[in-house]
Amino acid sequence: MWKRRINSVTAAVLFAVAATGCDSAAVDQEYAGGNTGNVESVLKTLPIDIPSPIETEGLVFMREEEKLAHDVYVVLYDAWGAKVFNNIAASEQKHTDAIKLLLDRYGIEDPVTDSSVGVFKNEVLAGLYATLVETGKKSVVDALMVGAAIEEIDIRDIMTELTDNVDNADITFVYESLLAGSGNHLRAFVSNLAMQGVDYEPQYLDDALYESIIESTNTSGNGGGNGRHGG
Repeated sequence: MWKRRINSVTAAVLFAVAATGCDSAAVDQEYAGGNTGNVESVLKTLPIDIPSPIETEGLVFMREEEKLAHDVYVVLYDAWGAKVFNNIAASEQKHTDAIKLLLDRYGIEDPVTDSSVGVFKNEVLAGLYATLVETGKKSVVDALMVGAAIEEIDIRDIMTELTDNVDNADITFVYESLLAGSGNHLRAFVSNLAMQGVDYEPQYLDDALYESIIESTNTSGNGGGNGRHGG
């Protein structure tokens, strides 16, 4: 597991807030359109509040975790040509860019000094990237399973930050936006797996939270599309 486990009841409430919040939906749609300008403009309206050491640690980790999702999806799109990977990779790029806005806002050193695919400062993430790509290249079903697992882990880690570590309004705003996007992405991968005849079961989230996410309405129109293999 990548980071920490969360309290499932609190997590379910937080996901419901993020999934239905107008700001979260609007921001993730901006990501889908390739524009972080809306995020930056909203951040300007929120107070400057120097992050705590644990908030700073979380931002640094999340910057590379979102890059990992992007990089894996880029490679798996090249391998299989399924549109879902290309669409969600574009969204993940906007997610990691949004974290970068917070790093710049507070003068925090950016761990991404090389934006090349597969390059990470965090050695754990570097190893996970290699494992996920190797697994995803076995078959299109394995690739979609990798995508679903990544989104589950993203949701878990963001919720951990929100429930345990974050007080700042600006960090909360960005994390809730990413949370809504990850819910959309998870639904897209699960839908694509269903097209392949696979009934996906959660690997990192408890059943109740997973079902609440899958049954939620897509919040931004950025589910990644239901492109079939080769689509």
